Amino acid sequence: MLRRHLLFALAALVVVVLVLENTGPFLNAQFTAMAYFAIAAGGLTVLTGLNGQLSLDHGALMAVGAYSTALLLKSADALPLTVILLLAVVITLAVGALVGIAAARLHGPYLAGATLALAVAVPGIPLFFGESLGGEQGLAVRMPEIPGWLADAAYFVTGQDLTPIRYLAYISWLAVLIVFVLLANLSGSRVGRNWRAVRDGDVAAELAGIDLGRTRVQAFVVSAGCAGLAGALMALSARLAAPSGFALTLSLLLVSAVVLGGLGSLVGALAGAALLTFLPPLVTGAGTDLGLSDVQAAHLAPLIYGLVTVLIVLLAPAGLAGGLRKLIHRRKTS
Repeated sequence: MLRRHLLFALAALVVVVLVLENTGPFLNAQFTAMAYFAIAAGGLTVLTGLNGQLSLDHGALMAVGAYSTALLLKSADALPLTVILLLAVVITLAVGALVGIAAARLHGPYLAGATLALAVAVPGIPLFFGESLGGEQGLAVRMPEIPGWLADAAYFVTGQDLTPIRYLAYISWLAVLIVFVLLANLSGSRVGRNWRAVRDGDVAAELAGIDLGRTRVQAFVVSAGCAGLAGALMALSARLAAPSGFALTLSLLLVSAVVLGGLGSLVGALAGAALLTFLPPLVTGAGTDLGLSDVQAAHLAPLIYGLVTVLIVLLAPAGLAGGLRKLIHRRKTS
């Protein structure tokens, strides 16, 4: 299983290089956004799709990763970027473990309500600690310089200079591949089977000897780590960690992306991240071309996104990935 996942990741890496090297800065930035949304959606699809826990605090956990990255870059600028990202993940893992332990006995609407309270409360923390966390303006995030050896290697392979935007896009997509390989292997392991057992029937799972609390905390911690990494990459991309970027809307958008793509499917998480990244600007641009004002076109985007969500839920209840699997199965059996 691991060998197959690594082969898929290697093939995907080739595609990523070809795409990033043949697109401009704007699309590179959009692909970076798709990458961090995919990482967050991948962690959420494990938590909700495989373990059955509905969490609405992923935006808050992303904020933990983003602010951790901003503070680490400010105080420990000598550390490599990979180490800073790992530290941000570890910090978010610790927060996720605390939240997961506190919510281990909750499920369904009770867990959703508890995580909703966290999602509402966390963006207010930087306002309370304004001196150290920047208040409403947030903290500026400095993008570390590209290592000289990496810039030389990139120029040798591609014949082009490695720009900061493309550098971050490569880091983000390398993170996506690593995270998805780890999540895919976890999903197929005994841990993943325990997650599914708890989701399908907690009483039966407990009778089978599965520790419900520990299993739920494990899923929550894995999901939190993904959210922390996504938040760190988001802060690097925006060059800012501010409360407005991690409001409740972000958590709801991530849930909708997982539902659109297909619960429990990493391919679905990737598809949902693509819709979340490319559909709103596409609709806004189309609205402007049709003669709408900038404000009208901006309001058109969430309307179309909502309509697409309703249509997919009605026509493909299992999401895009589930609908595609059914279509392939029908063609094989016909």
